[in-house]
Amino acid sequence: MSSQELVTLNVGGKPFTTRLSTIRQFPRSRLARMLDGRDQEFKPVNGQIFVDRDGSLFSYILDFLRTQLLSLPTDFSDYPRLRREASFYELDYLVELLDQELLKPKPEILEVRFMCQDTRAFFRVFGSSSSTIETLAGRITVFLEQSSTQTWSCSSSAQMTLPPFPPQRPSYHDLVFQCGSDNTTGNQAEARYVSIKPDNRKLANGTNVLGLLVDTLLKEGFHLVSTRTVSSEDNVECYCFERMNRPEDLTVSERRKSELTAVAQLMPVQSPKKK
Repeated sequence: MSSQELVTLNVGGKPFTTRLSTIRQFPRSRLARMLDGRDQEFKPVNGQIFVDRDGSLFSYILDFLRTQLLSLPTDFSDYPRLRREASFYELDYLVELLDQELLKPKPEILEVRFMCQDTRAFFRVFGSSSSTIETLAGRITVFLEQSSTQTWSCSSSAQMTLPPFPPQRPSYHDLVFQCGSDNTTGNQAEARYVSIKPDNRKLANGTNVLGLLVDTLLKEGFHLVSTRTVSSEDNVECYCFERMNRPEDLTVSERRKSELTAVAQLMPVQSPKKK
């Protein structure tokens, strides 16, 4: 093969050697203009054309030029940046393919970590959607009871007036809360009860709270994907959920239904015409 049939592009410090015919498959693209000398910004230096762009993403672009197929790893998630690179090289067909991928519904991921420690249970919920975590945080309430006795019952606590407070929010994508009893100094003890709307019960047992949380997520459209033990020594269990419909989509749908109902109620009822 003649060296004149090959070209080397140095993209962000990474050299890529390919056929001239591979680059020229899209003659109106910026890549083709680089080779033909029509783009004065890019000139050969030491036998290479240097392009100050992302070299790791260019490997996917070159694969597309070779196969005319969009083949990406199953765990690839950097579609916006790859689309930006394709737009820079003016590969319109690749941009269209990436737009189609961006429009495909992506599953929403939610993970619940559950740890038991003596008479207490700790929960940490991670979510790919911050709006879901915010909604869930608004439905979970922790009630604190401090007493000189060390005996609580779930049935009696439901009738008590206890100070409520929301779960902790370490970040936009997770929340933390706990339940159960804990002895402190002297004869003082502390109990934490958890309530998850619309259920009005105040639960102190960690297993019961976990069951209510899982049931709540299932009713919201999530399905359980996997369970695993993170740490057998610390009794940490992890439950992974997925949902295809995003909360904002569900909200819009419900709002649309309400609007249609309201319009239907305002429309006058027409009597059938007499023949």
